Amino acid sequence: MTSAQPPVSNDFWRTTRRSFTAMIRRDGFGLLALVVLALVILGPLYSVVLWAFAERWRYPSLIPTEFGFKFWEQTFSRADIAAALPFSIVLSLVVTALSALICLPASYAFARMRFRGRQALLLSFLATNAFPRFGLYISIAVIFFRLNLIGTVPGVIMIQLVNTLLLMIWIPTAAFQGIDRSLEEAALDVGASPLRVFIQITLPMVMPALSAALLLTFVNTFYEAQGALLIGLPRIVTMPVLMYSLINSQLVTQYGAIVSFVLWLPSLLLLLVAQKLLRGGYLTAGFGV
Repeated sequence: MTSAQPPVSNDFWRTTRRSFTAMIRRDGFGLLALVVLALVILGPLYSVVLWAFAERWRYPSLIPTEFGFKFWEQTFSRADIAAALPFSIVLSLVVTALSALICLPASYAFARMRFRGRQALLLSFLATNAFPRFGLYISIAVIFFRLNLIGTVPGVIMIQLVNTLLLMIWIPTAAFQGIDRSLEEAALDVGASPLRVFIQITLPMVMPALSAALLLTFVNTFYEAQGALLIGLPRIVTMPVLMYSLINSQLVTQYGAIVSFVLWLPSLLLLLVAQKLLRGGYLTAGFGV
């Protein structure tokens, strides 16, 4: 029995090496791309998470030599953070609500009405995302300066509304377009009013897509920094704008890392919820309506 084990072991390792070599030859580029992608995405997160809990971290150590929560209390006791965080949340909620109020009726019209230039108008909402936004913000800032909107809350709200158009128009438009119209027609045939049909049939069917659009819009607005920086300063400071100074101008690295970590977790949860609600194809379906 003992003399038979080495040949079996040699065969096993020989087969394993051959299988591994074949896999590398077949999927080598994909594996390399996966490793690079993991390093690019997870590398910064690894650094942020470690810095958030590090009390002592010196070169050449790959991990902190001392962990703790000493800098957490210092971070959230800062007056600028205590003011910017709740203001950013309220601002994002206001922008999301205004965007829904403006865009949802427009998306319903895009889905149900046929008019000249409809497709071109839908595609025009890509303009804010097809080109670098900073150039667009500069042009808007010139107009806002003449209207005395620089450094005001209404100015920041208006500039952030620009970033919500794509999500709040395309996703609901595709959702309304995907509804089986026969259900609505059947309800109308039995005497239901158009308003009742919309509330009891149409709205529940599109609610998952609308919820996902609202969540994505809130997250996108909360993290918008360029427009808020250009239009809001010096009087209006949102959390992303404040993070510029915390990350780039502070000697204490933990301040920026802690704020980034705390803000990253809720956004991750919201995005996961949005992914559950949003079925594939809602965003790209706008090309075909």
